[in-house]
Amino acid sequence: MKTSDVSTLDRPKSRQHFQSLCEVIAGGVNSPVRAFKGLGLSPLVVERAKGDLVYDVDGHEYIDYCGSWGPLIHGHAHPDILNVAKKRMEMGTTFGITSVIEEKLARQIIKHVPSVEKIRFVSSGTEATMSAARLARGYTGRELIVKFSGNYHGHADFFLVQAGSGVFGLGSTSSSEGIPHDIVRHTVCLSYNDTKACREFLLHPENSRRIAGVIIEPIAGNMGCVPAKQEFLEMLRNVTHQIGAVLIFDEVMTGFRVALGGAQALYQIIPDLTCFAKIIGGGFPAAAFGGKKEIMDCLAPLGKVYQAGTLSGNPVAMEAGLKALQMLEQEGFYEELERKTNMITQPVKELLHTRNIQACIQQVGSMFTLFFGRRSVTSMEEAHKLDIGAFADFFHYLFSRGVYIPPSQYEAWFVSMAHEEHHLIKTRDLILKYFKTK
Repeated sequence: MKTSDVSTLDRPKSRQHFQSLCEVIAGGVNSPVRAFKGLGLSPLVVERAKGDLVYDVDGHEYIDYCGSWGPLIHGHAHPDILNVAKKRMEMGTTFGITSVIEEKLARQIIKHVPSVEKIRFVSSGTEATMSAARLARGYTGRELIVKFSGNYHGHADFFLVQAGSGVFGLGSTSSSEGIPHDIVRHTVCLSYNDTKACREFLLHPENSRRIAGVIIEPIAGNMGCVPAKQEFLEMLRNVTHQIGAVLIFDEVMTGFRVALGGAQALYQIIPDLTCFAKIIGGGFPAAAFGGKKEIMDCLAPLGKVYQAGTLSGNPVAMEAGLKALQMLEQEGFYEELERKTNMITQPVKELLHTRNIQACIQQVGSMFTLFFGRRSVTSMEEAHKLDIGAFADFFHYLFSRGVYIPPSQYEAWFVSMAHEEHHLIKTRDLILKYFKTK
């Protein structure tokens, strides 16, 4: 059944399945943003996916711009990735023992990200950022971690302070109940892209001697696509070096997405540690953190900073991730991916400008966000002023016509190499029609 035949808002099986899910799974979902909160719709319940399409349990198909929140740069169920994963599974799905494939993926990452001399694999982005922060504390002997409002680094207790994305709106200060004040007080949350105020805080004598690390999304994706200013990142690099703090780039989303060397390659800034996830797993759960040898060697068993994981370096995820990264080396890959993305973004940008519409598209490569209610967004303070009602109306419009975008104004859209041109054109034309009728 195609979306041209029946509205995708008519989804009885999806509603039934979600009601059943709610009986056994808290909230019916295993990650809050999947719940379609504030959209007035029953959540999407997926049955299968292929290429740039996902299919729900009611038989409707959707052009997918979520891509499992970024990992699927080659699209759903790419045959080359499936083949290597299947072969690896036949050799055993998990060992809890070191295997050669871990070294192959590690070298593949190190080859393309010069700031990474050594790496450690984990299973999720939350583990990667949590471990990087612990490592920064252990390496420096200090306790304070600095983050930025609207940057999401996973759900470790000390990071859930004015976080964005799925926790946005659940609390304006501490982002979750259940987090002791004694933990939160070791995290300082500053304003993203405020160069002057941040420099003053970092260089203040009472602060500089306590700061173990500064963690940042160089291109934020969890308040929507909001790039850091060049001068802001350069200031962070210079000041953290000056005060002896560890600069951590959270490239869970941007690593291998915006460039083969990640956001740090675009900005030409070398952090001390980098966190990866999403694309490096090739569609399977995998993540990592890595950086300077002298810092990484503080990890057990060499050093006294403990970190471990039973499924870390899972051979199936390593094999799929290695294949995914190798496929990125194809000449012109990122240029073609951006060309595809521009098929949507450039005409919409032009229409918003010529019609003087209070909305904007912010884009870096193949990730972008269409913001409602503002001409630009550079910080979480500005994101608070977005028109959430307008976004909900827009989401309904696209969803009912077979286009699935992230179900939150505070998320990035992703284009994959699997996106077919006629699907990109359909999406572009639907968006243009939406704004022309407003």
